[in-house]
Amino acid sequence: MMLGTRWQPVADVQAEVNRLRDEMDRLFGRWTGRRFPLAPTTYPMMNVWEDDENLFVEAELPGMELGDLEIYAQADHLAVKGERKEPAYDKITWHRRERGYGKFARVLELPVPVDENQVQAAFKGGVLTVTLPKRPEAKPRRIEVRAE
Repeated sequence: MMLGTRWQPVADVQAEVNRLRDEMDRLFGRWTGRRFPLAPTTYPMMNVWEDDENLFVEAELPGMELGDLEIYAQADHLAVKGERKEPAYDKITWHRRERGYGKFARVLELPVPVDENQVQAAFKGGVLTVTLPKRPEAKPRRIEVRAE
């Protein structure tokens, strides 16, 4: 016997996805002993890429203030430290809590040596972008070939 299903609007589908996530949280909570085993992390997601001259690191830091961040660069590491402060709410009931709060520290091992004295950082729209110029020995060199 084949059971028929009816089409459900997007809102109903989203409710089912939320219910499934809640059930998965409960299932994994039985094994780990924690109520919210899939709790949000406080450290930011980061992207790292490069061109011929620079490495770039981009971190998502919504709701943070510039004064809450510390950035340290060495030849082969970049450290980003900070604290995402939890907003003060009075008399609330949480229904879902996916953003993490608290102190974080990320240390990235850089793929090439950088000139730590020339590092620049910009913070705009909740996104931190760090530009790390490569040291000369890390930049690609064009090798000229002579014909004989």
